[in-house]
Amino acid sequence: MACTLEKFIHSLDPRSLPRVLQIQSGIYFQGSIYEMFGNECCLPTGEVIKVIGFKINKLIATICENNEESQCSSKTELSLNFPGLYKIVVDKTPYLSIEEITRKVSIGSTRLGHPCFCCQEDIKLANLTIKQGEQIMFNSVEEVNGTMTVNCGVVRNNQSHSFTLPISQQGKFYECEDDQIYTLKEIAEWKIPKTRNRTVKLFSILHSWDSSNPFPENFDGSLILAPVYEVQAVMKFRKDIVHILSDLDIEVKDVTDIYDINCFLQPLSLEDVFEKTGKEFPMVAEIIEGPVQSNLLYNLFYPGKEIIIHKKYQASRVLASEIRSDSPKRHFLIPASYKGKFKRRPRELPTAYDLEIARSGKEQLHVVATKAFDSPHEELFSVSVGDQFIVQQCQTSEVVYEGRKKVVDVLACEQILNNAYEQVLLPMYMEGGFVEVVHDKRQYQLSEICKEFRLPFNVKVSVRDLSIGEDILAAVPGLQLEEEITDSYLLISTVSNPTDSWEIPVYRLNMSIHLLSKPVKETASSATRTIVEEISEEQYYMVRRYENQSLHPPPRPPKKPAALGSKCLLAEPNQSASDTTLKNLCADNTEKLSSNQAAAVSELQVTCQNDLEHRENAENMTETATLEKASVIKDDILLKYETEEEEHKYDYVDENLIENIRKKFQEGTLHGRTYPPKKKRGEKPE
Repeated sequence: MACTLEKFIHSLDPRSLPRVLQIQSGIYFQGSIYEMFGNECCLPTGEVIKVIGFKINKLIATICENNEESQCSSKTELSLNFPGLYKIVVDKTPYLSIEEITRKVSIGSTRLGHPCFCCQEDIKLANLTIKQGEQIMFNSVEEVNGTMTVNCGVVRNNQSHSFTLPISQQGKFYECEDDQIYTLKEIAEWKIPKTRNRTVKLFSILHSWDSSNPFPENFDGSLILAPVYEVQAVMKFRKDIVHILSDLDIEVKDVTDIYDINCFLQPLSLEDVFEKTGKEFPMVAEIIEGPVQSNLLYNLFYPGKEIIIHKKYQASRVLASEIRSDSPKRHFLIPASYKGKFKRRPRELPTAYDLEIARSGKEQLHVVATKAFDSPHEELFSVSVGDQFIVQQCQTSEVVYEGRKKVVDVLACEQILNNAYEQVLLPMYMEGGFVEVVHDKRQYQLSEICKEFRLPFNVKVSVRDLSIGEDILAAVPGLQLEEEITDSYLLISTVSNPTDSWEIPVYRLNMSIHLLSKPVKETASSATRTIVEEISEEQYYMVRRYENQSLHPPPRPPKKPAALGSKCLLAEPNQSASDTTLKNLCADNTEKLSSNQAAAVSELQVTCQNDLEHRENAENMTETATLEKASVIKDDILLKYETEEEEHKYDYVDENLIENIRKKFQEGTLHGRTYPPKKKRGEKPE
């Protein structure tokens, strides 16, 4: 029976793909235009296509001013990259069976693919009874002994209980409340059930949106989202994949059961290839659709190119972000084989707890305070702007709290005074502000940083990687190495040059191939070539959200006592100790620094001294003045570091070239000239 393409796609179960469709009522454009805006727009009656996939291309949002569907005012088209955040409005229409849920709701291995439902009646299992209204999380769908089941879980008394439900289970299942916020892309991929629309509330619009806001001013209503799908299909006599929007005005008929599906091309994504067993590698394939990215690697793989896929594996990367106060930041995935070198940059550490996390057993952590803190206990130290500390260790200390002695966690430090050090204790709940003073001028390989220091870690490229065409990291003024991740990769090469192999990401590269029945000649390959991959903001959050779900977050810092909440944290600096500190800025410590660092500290000394003289002339120092002074100190430290970096900027010298020059010089043949051999000490000239 014929129906519109839109109706067919809205009701299509992705698990039933591929499907063969025959065009019953075609559509034409004047002039035989076959493609428009990258989508097929001319499909004649009688044409046969094989649908291999579909995804939401855009959303039509119906704007409801007062959360009432009867008061919906207008419609607007939203692209999936519209930078807004949304909250899900619970769907009040029940599902009548587990089978209906699995058919209409996206269930997957990630957190977004774990929808929650509750049943209006008890569900009695062999060793567990699910109570009426109890929240059930659907984790995955699998076949057990020929029966399709859903792996589920419930949480009782902070303990998770797992069980399975057959898809034949009947009952009224209602969607549970969802207090998370999502992007439009996440909602499109995971939160819009088949054959249903999704109602959401606008939570916020991100500032990166340049176009005009499509919503009314001070909009506080809801949006009804209706998806428009992009259908991926192949035709009988074409090798490429065609893209058709589901709202195209055509009628189709499902003829899968009466048509030979093998006469069509069998395209595979990189994810499909990665799911194959290891025994099936290596394999020869032809690229149907190449990657969109424009760099040397991806330009090698274009439609029609034959490639060899040697193997699949997991590889490590270091996730790094550009250091900058404004947005957007650039994000990178750096391979372990990166041959560039890094120099350290100062870290900004907002709390005493961060000082404890950042300290290392291999070197002393030296910091300058950029925010004042007034300690409520006599036993603990009050911090002034400009105070300098050497961080030692976390320990416990006894303080008097509400007339009683109490043991609290503290951070032991040495305060740097004029030609002296004083032992002080900082409360771990202290909300201050510190900037690291970096004395280490070594250049590090990436592997050395990951081995010797805790991430996150601030660096700057000092020697770029000359083994790659363009080192995109070299132009970045500062990088924060955030964490090590493990990701999925394929090792591929071209048929024409099988020894030149590249490592390509599976989940961030859109490329379609089809396998060829050609033998593969195993050849000894050279070293695997990798690239520094720049990823988008969305891919960055996907990597952090999905790639490290097994990692536990760090423990929360200790809370400040409730009775101290009203105390002001911006205290006036201690006149006796901190004045001396600010005027001298650690005189004995400057002896250990380079001349440029000493000059930088000296200039910072003058700045701080001027601030102090201004404070002495004023009767009261306001909170604004304190903040301005903190900003001056922090900016000066970073600025002096930048100035020194410019003065000691390393040239990007090819180390292989240097080695060749040394070799020729030792052989006495530099520049085509012959040099006499060096005389040994004590040897007389001839």
